[in-house]
Amino acid sequence: LAQETTGHEGHMMGDMGASSVAFMEANDRMHQNMMMEYTGNADVDFVKAMIPHHQGAVDMAKTVLAFGKDPEVKKMAESIIKAQEAEIGLFTEWLKMKGQ
Repeated sequence: LAQETTGHEGHMMGDMGASSVAFMEANDRMHQNMMMEYTGNADVDFVKAMIPHHQGAVDMAKTVLAFGKDPEVKKMAESIIKAQEAEIGLFTEWLKMKGQ
């Protein structure tokens, strides 16, 4: 495996194997999607920011399911996916109800 210490958007890169790349991509996607125009409404801004934050957790948990070996960690990842996807649904519905 290729080793690098710094690189992509200034990350400390370390190992660049498949699971590391998947985690880095999920993290970058989450942070990019959290960049938003704020509304001044703390409730709306919170909910809008939490959707990509939770999606990032889901994506990272899916990476563990794909590459991880520890059954206990995989079980935690499955719980995270279930809980975070449910909350994403609640957030999305709340935004729709508020005309966002």
